[in-house]
Amino acid sequence: MATDKVVETVMVGNYVEMETEGKPKDLKARFSKFLWHGGSAYDAWFSCASNQVAQVLLTLPYSFSQLGMLSGICFQLFYGLLGSWTAYLISVLYVEYRTRKEREKVDFRNHVIQWFEVLDGLLGKYWRNVGLAFNCTFLLFGSVIQLIACASNIYYINDNLDKRTWTYIFGACCATTVFIPSFHNYRMWSFLGLVMTTYTAWYLTIASLLHGQVEGVKHSGPTKIVLYFTGATNILYTFGGHAVTVEIMHAMWKPQKFKAIYLLATLYVLTLTLPSAAAVYWAFGDMLLNHSNAFSLLPRSPSRDMAVILMLIHQFITFGFACTPLYFVWEKAIGMHECKSLCKRAAARLPVVIPIWFLAIIFPFFGPINSTVGSLLVSFTVYIIPALAYMFTFKSSAARENAVEQPPKYMGRWVGTYVMNSFVVVWVLIVGFGFGGWASVTNFVHQIDTFGLFTKCYQCPPPTMAPSLPHLNATAAPPPLHHPHNLTHSP
Repeated sequence: MATDKVVETVMVGNYVEMETEGKPKDLKARFSKFLWHGGSAYDAWFSCASNQVAQVLLTLPYSFSQLGMLSGICFQLFYGLLGSWTAYLISVLYVEYRTRKEREKVDFRNHVIQWFEVLDGLLGKYWRNVGLAFNCTFLLFGSVIQLIACASNIYYINDNLDKRTWTYIFGACCATTVFIPSFHNYRMWSFLGLVMTTYTAWYLTIASLLHGQVEGVKHSGPTKIVLYFTGATNILYTFGGHAVTVEIMHAMWKPQKFKAIYLLATLYVLTLTLPSAAAVYWAFGDMLLNHSNAFSLLPRSPSRDMAVILMLIHQFITFGFACTPLYFVWEKAIGMHECKSLCKRAAARLPVVIPIWFLAIIFPFFGPINSTVGSLLVSFTVYIIPALAYMFTFKSSAARENAVEQPPKYMGRWVGTYVMNSFVVVWVLIVGFGFGGWASVTNFVHQIDTFGLFTKCYQCPPPTMAPSLPHLNATAAPPPLHHPHNLTHSP
């Protein structure tokens, strides 16, 4: 029986629908397959690492100014490990679900398995509905954040247009992701995305060290409990990018190899996030409290412009990562998911982009919106729900005995795994959702009160007034007052 189980585990998830019969014969077909036909463990690693770091790289120095250096480093290490653990749980549940279904002769050809379907198959409709609601809402706002980040970054190269106008432009550009069929088609983009974020991270590190500390720099964080938990939830959001774990696994030819991939991706990401955030905070200190985008404090140079351009391209890729699962859900809802026409599927996907575009224009608060999404959505989507789902799936002795994937020895088998999952649920519920939710919502409301909804240019410097000419009337009306710049401090 044990032998049968091992055989079934090995065979589960051979991605038949992504495999072509026979090898491509001509050079053009082989080259196309090399760029377009991803499904290996390396592809999954590039996808996880590229998707995880994204635009949040630019807001982590802002979080360090809220947390202080020591807390910032500790929270990155802690949430990096916590995120890797829950990603492992999701991968185990996926393999369990797919094995059970394939025993029942279910054919997944032309069908992408998603997290809510895993919950439905293992735990029922109630779990499916809760998982679907949280996952879709998180991915929706994850896409919104990428769009906001595009407008925020491009402004530092070209400020002839305000950020809202740039949001309109990049919303149209990001809508082209409807033509990317699935995650296995991101092979080239994932690789390029990781190269781009690696360059940006080390640019931030080296540029900050070469710049040196600004005159009178202060490192006073943490000063307020609201700021402290706001910064902590941004880091929670940083390492909560595994909402697309199931889709990435399903794009693999052998999903059972995914178990350690997210942890390895996280370890690499930490080599980018820790030096860059620490260096920028060391150089600029409390100035970051009013500058959520690290680019805004570094002097303009060809190196900075290159980093901005590369991050813009990467945010386009990450937008696709966040939005593709939403495309799948929408396709299934309208009965287009198994359609073989790429153009028809692309046209059917377009309505998904419209609310993302609209929300990015309403809430252009780059930085604070990350913490709000992290506390209210990421906390449940990728931490609490996976941990609870794992415990309920294997609560019976029969389920534990017949589990496709047994818990690792170093975690203490089932007892240790349940203890760890209980800790994840309690910690994230109290610290992430409770204190983090209170702090991030308070800060978010402050942004609305300070800048207003639909603000035209969030955190833009006030325009320089032209010098008055002698022949003009000296009693002319004074220029209008500008909105305050303060991002986090209450007036």
